Amino acid sequence: MNDDVQTVDINGQPYNRSLMVLVMLIGAFCTFLNQTILATAFPALMNAFNISTSTVQWLTTGFLMVNGIMIPVSAYLTSRFNTKSLFIISMIIFEIGTVMAWLAPHFSVLLAARLIQAVGVGINMPLMQNVMLSIYPPEKRGSAMGINGLVIGLAPAIGPTLSGWVIDNYNWRMLFEMIAPITGVVIIASFFFVKNVIPNEKPHLDWLSVLISTAGFGSMLYGFSSVGDKGWTSPEVIWTVLIGVILVAILVLRQNHLDEPFLEFKVFESKEFTLATILSSIVMMAMVGVELVVPMYLQIIHGMSAFHSGLTLLFGALLMGVMSPVTGTLFDRYGAKRLAATGMFILTIGTIPFAFLNRDTPTIYIVFLYAIRMFGISMVMMPVTTAGMNSLPLHLISHGTAVNNTLRQVATSVGTAIMISVLTNVTKSNQPAHSLLTQSPLQYRSKMLDATLLGYHSAFLFAVGFAVLGFILTFFVTKGTGVRKSVVSIDEPKKKDGDK
Repeated sequence: MNDDVQTVDINGQPYNRSLMVLVMLIGAFCTFLNQTILATAFPALMNAFNISTSTVQWLTTGFLMVNGIMIPVSAYLTSRFNTKSLFIISMIIFEIGTVMAWLAPHFSVLLAARLIQAVGVGINMPLMQNVMLSIYPPEKRGSAMGINGLVIGLAPAIGPTLSGWVIDNYNWRMLFEMIAPITGVVIIASFFFVKNVIPNEKPHLDWLSVLISTAGFGSMLYGFSSVGDKGWTSPEVIWTVLIGVILVAILVLRQNHLDEPFLEFKVFESKEFTLATILSSIVMMAMVGVELVVPMYLQIIHGMSAFHSGLTLLFGALLMGVMSPVTGTLFDRYGAKRLAATGMFILTIGTIPFAFLNRDTPTIYIVFLYAIRMFGISMVMMPVTTAGMNSLPLHLISHGTAVNNTLRQVATSVGTAIMISVLTNVTKSNQPAHSLLTQSPLQYRSKMLDATLLGYHSAFLFAVGFAVLGFILTFFVTKGTGVRKSVVSIDEPKKKDGDK
């Protein structure tokens, strides 16, 4: 890019913006890929370590919990440490976890490795978004965030397919072995191409707020992630979610009374940001729940292998990756409202047919429908997020990023919990009597499939509900790009007496 010559860091030194973004995008791709890289590897891991389903699930549950706990801390870290050091540290932490997972002799070591990886991802994820919003002017942020959306949407989406292919052809250790050298190259390249682009301060860190945040969000995420196994009526689920909600409420109250808040919840005084956060959270609920349920439907109803069920989602993932930069450019030109409304309408239309799937639904039909949904999501996710961030003053962008990503993480857990619990409960309530299994095995199997299908239909109807709610909310999105003109209550810090 020609403007790279004029691009300077916070010290006034010129740097190559394109190379910096490329290095950070490759690093982010490696970290984001790990969110779903074990999706189809659980059976292999259960055999390798002789563990149960509930135990192996902690490789994902624990990862998402630590990731969710780290994101709120990111606003402080971004302000306190320079961009280059923070990015390199996050990638080194991630690399340590990756190498540990690759060589893990026991399941406990593998789990510890996943938690270490999650710390790196929890720092890297919001940092990448903050950098993209800082190094591009508001009128170009749509395109920049579109490129960022390519990584955010594509990496986790191809995880199940890649995982299935590796497990079928190699062994589970290859999932980490192939990422380790790429991460190593990114770390080395970071010393040369990543620059300090976000101004730093020395904010006071309220350790009590960190403790409350960790316990609150950790408890909520654990509770929602346990719904699939234990159900909504489980005392463990009820109490962990309730404790989490109470602690988060205490956190919000405490932050609003601190001179230097650990997490600035005043970002919600911007109506554009609040609406953008709600919309992006709803989209995540509609997207992730279906991403989880569709492969289950294909494996149980159609008898597909894990690899082939994951492969059916690949076209939609690639389409979303291709469309993210395109929708980013369109956002810069037309704003968020038209894109968001069109995208949510497409998402709704593409989700409705899933509620009517049967035993004989062609796989190609599911591939097509899923691609339509991902096309719609690509028109909503990054445009509304960018519009929301554009409504904030520069000094609140790191806080806005942390709040937005944290709530999206919680929404993902809630959406998944709702869809899995609906699927499980409806299936159980409609399954045939066990005595039929001995009397007429074929009839029992047929009725069991019908009950399972009814469970899938009900789960997909909830996804339709999420999409419809999101579509209604798009009518309240502003027509422009959300670039802030004046936000009195969350304005830039006022100059003190004597400041020039």
